[in-house]
Amino acid sequence: MPPEIRLPEVSSETVHGACVAIGGRAVLIEGRSGEGKSDLALRLIDRGAALVSDGQVICQRSSGELLACAPPHLAGRIEVRGLGIVEMPSEERVPVNLLIVILDAPPPFPEDSRTRRIAGIDVPVLALAALEPSAPIKVELALKQSTK
Repeated sequence: MPPEIRLPEVSSETVHGACVAIGGRAVLIEGRSGEGKSDLALRLIDRGAALVSDGQVICQRSSGELLACAPPHLAGRIEVRGLGIVEMPSEERVPVNLLIVILDAPPPFPEDSRTRRIAGIDVPVLALAALEPSAPIKVELALKQSTK
């Protein structure tokens, strides 16, 4: 039997989505175009979060954790429908603690604690309907639970 070939895991990935930092912990927001990624990020920023990136998020594995930052051409910019591209302060190299996956009709109770592997790091996943009024609060609650 030939030896098993093991390919190294990638140390960096680019995620199509948005990312904000809440209390020094990054939340990735992933979904299809027009589903409310930037809108949810903007509402979280209004509640005290900081922009990390909008449109694309570079996720890099470093010393056993996943760090999020914006590509240089997107740093400090967020798309606000109806206004266009708006500049605002942003953070970089923030440890990722949660991935929000936007679904039209997420399950009322998550089946198990789900994770997604990004750049070799398992990240907790929560499915949400981004445009629900309670979505930002759900993100904050899920982030608290993911770091217990």
